[in-house]
Amino acid sequence: MNKYFRITGYSPENDFCFILDSFGMFDEIWQFSSFLIKNGFKVLEVSNAEQFVDINIEKVEENAEKVFLRANAKGKPENIQEEIEGITYKAIKVADKIYIPKK
Repeated sequence: MNKYFRITGYSPENDFCFILDSFGMFDEIWQFSSFLIKNGFKVLEVSNAEQFVDINIEKVEENAEKVFLRANAKGKPENIQEEIEGITYKAIKVADKIYIPKK
């Protein structure tokens, strides 16, 4: 079972966005989402490792005790387009980090 999850979120209270990865801390993706929502964040994109495509973010090593901040920026994340092998996908950009949430 793959427990590598990625979430893009937004803090309306503080007007910043982020990309977080978890590998082993949560058994189910809904647990990761719930953790963020309980702490006042909006969850914008949710993916497991089979769904997303890294553009310039490397995956983290398994760690059951930590959530990893991959990127953060002021405001909301940018929705951009990224082309791979002739196919254009919806991508997420936070600061200089880009990934495709659902290939």
